[in-house]
Amino acid sequence: MEKNRKLTDGLTVRPQISPADMAEAAAAGFRAVICNRPDGEGADQPTFEEIQNAASAAGIEARYLPVTSGTVRDQDAAEFGKVLAELPKPVLAYCRTGTRSATLWALSEAGSRPLPDILARTQAAGYDMAGVVRRIANGGRTPTETGDASHDVVIVGGGAAGISVAASLIARVRNLDVAIIDPADVHYYQPGWTMVGGGIFNADETAKTMASLIPQGVRWIKSGVAAFEPKADAVILDGCRVVKYKRLIVCPGLKLDWHGVEGLVDTLGRNCVTSNYRYDLAPYTWELVQGLRSGKAVFTQPPMPIKCAGAPQKAMYLSADHWRRTGCLKDIDVGFYNAGGVLFGVKEYVPALMEYVERYDAKLNFFHRLTAIDGPAKKAWFEVAKPDAEPETVEVGFDMIHVCPPQTAPDFVRVSPFADSAGWVDVDQETLRHKEYSNVWSLGDVVNAPNAKTAAAARKQAPIVAENVVADMAGRAQEARYDGYGSCPLTVERGKIVLAEFGYGGKLLPSFPGWLIDGTRPSRLAWLLKERFLPPIYWRAMLRGREWLAKPEKVSAGSTGA
Repeated sequence: MEKNRKLTDGLTVRPQISPADMAEAAAAGFRAVICNRPDGEGADQPTFEEIQNAASAAGIEARYLPVTSGTVRDQDAAEFGKVLAELPKPVLAYCRTGTRSATLWALSEAGSRPLPDILARTQAAGYDMAGVVRRIANGGRTPTETGDASHDVVIVGGGAAGISVAASLIARVRNLDVAIIDPADVHYYQPGWTMVGGGIFNADETAKTMASLIPQGVRWIKSGVAAFEPKADAVILDGCRVVKYKRLIVCPGLKLDWHGVEGLVDTLGRNCVTSNYRYDLAPYTWELVQGLRSGKAVFTQPPMPIKCAGAPQKAMYLSADHWRRTGCLKDIDVGFYNAGGVLFGVKEYVPALMEYVERYDAKLNFFHRLTAIDGPAKKAWFEVAKPDAEPETVEVGFDMIHVCPPQTAPDFVRVSPFADSAGWVDVDQETLRHKEYSNVWSLGDVVNAPNAKTAAAARKQAPIVAENVVADMAGRAQEARYDGYGSCPLTVERGKIVLAEFGYGGKLLPSFPGWLIDGTRPSRLAWLLKERFLPPIYWRAMLRGREWLAKPEKVSAGSTGA
């Protein structure tokens, strides 16, 4: 367990652990473990239930004390100190990077241990707690008048949107002082997870180290964000460090709310409950699909907005196609349970999709929102809220269920001054500039623009934001606009895709002439694009600032954008 970092004889902290680590922890002498990371924070994160089961098997006591990234309160620290005192020693505490656990310890020790000792111990363990010490010395408040670092452009989020916009900025202004804030070690090509769940891609093909993707010349600040202080042009990080900016780009993605469905976190990855929305579970989807020969297969979709609205039905189509090819579809009852009222939001693509719904004899259940699940009993409950009818709850049995979780903006965004009433970053939908703070832009899944939340949308948005940031630096009006473009390659069968491309208001925005790819019809060429070309385009073009089919559209010279 080389990632372990000892603070005291009784406490060691570390980054995220796996269930497989528990036996090694027991062998190393640990008698208890504390989880400080909320379930669902990362796409590759095991649930606490999984950790607890493995810990119990290894004879280790486990406690769940989740703290949202960057929001360590004094009461959280007090509770950590209480739990630490109660547990048998030594204790192993973990979160995403270990910073939250170290921060909780530092704050809990503030009244009994000298500040220099706290600082020395955390620094020796590899954690910079200078900001925490300032917070303690400042009566619990993090001062933002000065910063631990300062950059011309700060980007929050190192996903598809963050790295792409950084690369596009550097391509325009080579020596620009840019920093990306993101705590993750691994970057995922999430559009590939549908293909993993369908047995086409291997999961490891969709992951690369974050360090290998940060554009040359861009500083990577490996930390979570606690809060924004736009009046001070400051971002507060985990550990209470402060980063100042001249211009800020907010693109941390969204949050998968696994706890939004009662009982879901207790059964994910077992009891035939799976989801392609988690890196480590997409292979389990394919395992279940291959193993199911008869029974009921359930596929769910929560209320909008969600990341890639077509993904829940893509899982259904690829699964049903496998069952059709292996001759067992006739013995499987396929059901799609959608909280919304339509199969797909752009009507031009629905006829082609309905042909496949009928081919697979899939039952469509609209206005059905998954509210609870009992994995061992193989039962799920849906709230049915049809128009002009009283809401009711129905029970549905299953032999396999693919769940798409509810989704929200990250907590530190929802409570920030940048958020609208629903918690998303409030931007002008064309320039992607914040409506109130003129030195702030946003893109990707976290914006409130009425577009589809897809990687293809981020590919279009990144050059637009880069163009507008550079224009602002030069004192020019916002020169580029976003038309709402998004793309959803709907994998209706192995070897064919309905390539949905559309913008604001459902306007069709095809990238190719109709004689080459008619997006409203299933196409083998579109499948080839998805399987062979889009992954290298993502890794080698989009994340490198090469704007193939993504050049910004300019607005008139007199427009200011907002």
